Amino acid sequence: MLSTGGLRLTKHHGAGNDFLVMLDPDGQRSLSCEEARVLCDRHRGIGADGILRVMSGSDGAALTMELRNADGGTAEMSGNGIRCLVQAAVDAGWVKPGPVSVATGGGLRIVEYRAAEGPGLGHARVDMGPVTLGPELAADIAPDVRGVRHARTVDIGNPHIVLFADAVDDTTVATVGPRLEHFVASRANVEFVWPGATSDELTMRVWERGVGETLACGTGTCAAAAAAHSWGLVGTLVRVNNPGGTLEVEVRGDCVSLAGPTQKVAEITVEETTLAGLVTALGGGS
Repeated sequence: MLSTGGLRLTKHHGAGNDFLVMLDPDGQRSLSCEEARVLCDRHRGIGADGILRVMSGSDGAALTMELRNADGGTAEMSGNGIRCLVQAAVDAGWVKPGPVSVATGGGLRIVEYRAAEGPGLGHARVDMGPVTLGPELAADIAPDVRGVRHARTVDIGNPHIVLFADAVDDTTVATVGPRLEHFVASRANVEFVWPGATSDELTMRVWERGVGETLACGTGTCAAAAAAHSWGLVGTLVRVNNPGGTLEVEVRGDCVSLAGPTQKVAEITVEETTLAGLVTALGGGS
């Protein structure tokens, strides 16, 4: 939010997937790649997986969302991010709890939001829209991953590669993730998926393009559930255990929805002069 006191942000997370949110009602304060990198830096900035700019809606939407990943690059959609964004907008009085329409780079999305018990705690379900299941991939696409039984590309407004295999360790995620990220021209998020404790439960780790491994990924959770459903491994209601928490996916034909908690963490003010200095120190200033 623009203010004479500086750049005002709130911080939120969904299952550990954390975001900074900036309310920009008049669309007058864009965020540069370098500013996003500085603000999301976990050592030299505030720290987050991405930063969301919220503007007034258009063409029937109540809100408009712009997303930059931690590396400063833009992204089309984030399932956890959009849920955090609506929480911020509700808290600011922009919109009321209930169904909220949001225009994103991946298309129009409807978020059902309600407050939950506990300070700063909410719950949001988002209609993620259609999922496009790409072609099956050969198991040897990831020779470093043990027990690959299925692999395919999935598009849910942004690109994914889903591997169903044995559980993976830190080294595998850190080496295979960035390599497969570049398997598609637009770069992909990479999901490593294996069975959960029940027949309709999955466990997942994710390598996100432009970020690295994150504690959770909303679109990745949906891609994993849709792919597993296509392989006959789960039903239509799927619990997906991310390292940062469990999210729920409902598969309805070729569409999915994502549900889970949102947590407001903090309100933050960054002085514009300080931000400019940090950007210059990063090497991106003029």
